[in-house]
Amino acid sequence: MIRFGTDGWRGVIAYDFTVDNLRLVALSTARYVHSLELKYPAVVIGYDTRFLSREFAHEVARIFAAENIVVHLMESFAPTPLVSFHTKQKGAALGIVITASHNPPVYNGYKVRGSFGGPATPEQIAELERHLEQVLRKPPKRWNVKSLQEYVHSNLVRPFDPRESYIRHVRKKIDLELIQGSGLRILHDPMYGAGMGLLRAMLPMVEELHAELNPSFGELGQPEPIPEHLRATMEYVRRTGRYDLCLVTDGDADRLAALDQEGNYVDAQRLFVLLLKYLYEDKKRRGAVAKTVSVTSMVDLYCQRHEIPLYVTPVGFKHIVQLMVQERVLLGGEESGGFASVIHIPERDGIFCGLLLAEMVARRQKTLKQLSAELDEELGPHRYRRVDVAVSEREKAAILRACAKQPARLGRYPVERIDTTDGYKFYVPNGWLLIRPSGTEPLVRYYAEGISLSMVNELLEEGRKLR
Repeated sequence: MIRFGTDGWRGVIAYDFTVDNLRLVALSTARYVHSLELKYPAVVIGYDTRFLSREFAHEVARIFAAENIVVHLMESFAPTPLVSFHTKQKGAALGIVITASHNPPVYNGYKVRGSFGGPATPEQIAELERHLEQVLRKPPKRWNVKSLQEYVHSNLVRPFDPRESYIRHVRKKIDLELIQGSGLRILHDPMYGAGMGLLRAMLPMVEELHAELNPSFGELGQPEPIPEHLRATMEYVRRTGRYDLCLVTDGDADRLAALDQEGNYVDAQRLFVLLLKYLYEDKKRRGAVAKTVSVTSMVDLYCQRHEIPLYVTPVGFKHIVQLMVQERVLLGGEESGGFASVIHIPERDGIFCGLLLAEMVARRQKTLKQLSAELDEELGPHRYRRVDVAVSEREKAAILRACAKQPARLGRYPVERIDTTDGYKFYVPNGWLLIRPSGTEPLVRYYAEGISLSMVNELLEEGRKLR
């Protein structure tokens, strides 16, 4: 089945994600581009470090070129945000990224970026899917496609280096000299992903871990920047005692996580609030805030205190980007570590936001641990945890049916109200539990926040009883 989920189409390599299926999706996308009736239609194509990503990207480039659409093809692997950046910079109709982001190594995927420099909107994806339905009903009997080199010679495929102009852009937005001169000892863990080498290209003192090609993702298991996959990195920071800050980016570098100088994981919920405070208080930027329903209530408290307009959306950055395109959004983000700010493109960017975090640490002259602790003093204790559970379709349906019955209690906690923006979010005194199916994997995700970890664990346990 070819289906676009929370962020693009993803499938298991050789089972769902095949060259044949990829050609059909690329052809559908090309037909969507033609439907826009542009005078000079063009797309940007990039790819990550996964198994066969480069070859898949070249195949997609051939399909677009065969449809007489100019392809700006990245010469090497690159983060998804660089595809978004160049899609906007080059005035292309769309950007295409061959990546499965943070998914396990057996997956690959196909992300679509809009001309504005962020994830394609739900309306764009719906239109693309309409073209896909037509192609699937009547697929081509044969493909009249030339070699990639022939398209390069005819100038329909135009290879380019995506890093240089992106770095120039970042230098205008981030005080790299401040970070470089601060003496901060920074470690970057790109998780064997597409972000490797990019931070070091801007800050030569940055050291790297897990920064070589490894499509199986080695000891990490998968390139998702959550504690379960960062045990080796946390241990390395603790053992060496060499670093003030560790920045972690996922497989396509659109997500960010961080470890403090002791190797403690500082979750994305806290990073969201820290970045918001820095933009609002230090950089004096203004605008609304947009968050997905799974993001910490600390954001709500901060926005209330400073009278900042707040929007809450379903999970999926495509919902955030809709708001960012329509109005001035100071910071938009999601629980998984994807953040976008008013000073950059409307796209999650783990590299850019990691640099923004480093700039904050350097300017405030406090450790990440100190800055994180200050959140408890200012906004009260908020602890958070997410658990992903693999389920069958039948189990998933049973869980959602149980949620729909709207239980009045979760163990000893009375349910005060239920939000159905995306899944079921049960608010209890001093906390909440969210249960929703994943949009990219056969999982049900359980998210909980409370005033203590014991409360969080209780809520998660009660949530998993709902069947």
